[in-house]
Amino acid sequence: MFLQNCGDAAQLIKTEMAHLSVTLPDSTCVVHELAEELNTIGRAPENTIHLEEPSVSGRHAELMVAGENCHLRDLDSTNGTLVNGEPVISAQLRSGDRIRFGKVEACYECDVAGSAQPRPRLEEVEARPAELSARPADYANASPFPTRKKTKDPARSAILAAVAVAFVAFLASMIALFLMQPPTL
Repeated sequence: MFLQNCGDAAQLIKTEMAHLSVTLPDSTCVVHELAEELNTIGRAPENTIHLEEPSVSGRHAELMVAGENCHLRDLDSTNGTLVNGEPVISAQLRSGDRIRFGKVEACYECDVAGSAQPRPRLEEVEARPAELSARPADYANASPFPTRKKTKDPARSAILAAVAVAFVAFLASMIALFLMQPPTL
C-alpha cells in the first residue's frame, strides 16, 4: 500500500501486478496491489482493502484476480458498487475502469499491453452512510397483517388498572382470612 497522488501512483508502480488506486473523500490516494487471489473491500477491519468511510458497507465488495483477469462482485452493499458510472452486481474489470464504493472512488489498473481504454467521465452520485442495522431507511413492511396500534386507549388503561387493584385486594383479603383462622388442635 502506498500513500501518494493517484495521478503519479500508476507511474511509480512498475510491477506487472494489478492494483487499485483508491481516492478517499479527503482526496488522499491509497494504491493497493492486488497480490492475493481474493481481495475483500469494506469498512470492517478484516477486509484486504479497509476503507474507513461511513458510506462503505462492512463487507462491500470483493475482487477476484486470476492471471490477467479481475472480476468484481458487490456483496449486497447498502450504497451499491458502480463501474464506470453504472451500478453493478458483478463485472469483469478492464484496465482503467473507474469504480465507486459508496463515496469512495477507485481506479483499477493492470499493465497488460493493449488493455487500456479511454476512461469514462464520472458523475457525482448521492450516497448515504451505511447504518449498523440491516434494515434500509426506505424499508416498507410487506407483511399482510396490519401494524399494531401505537396510541394508547385511556379507557382500556383505566379498566386494566381497576382489574389489577381488584386482584390485589382479593389476594390481600385471602391472606387476611388465612391468618385469622384459629389454629386447629
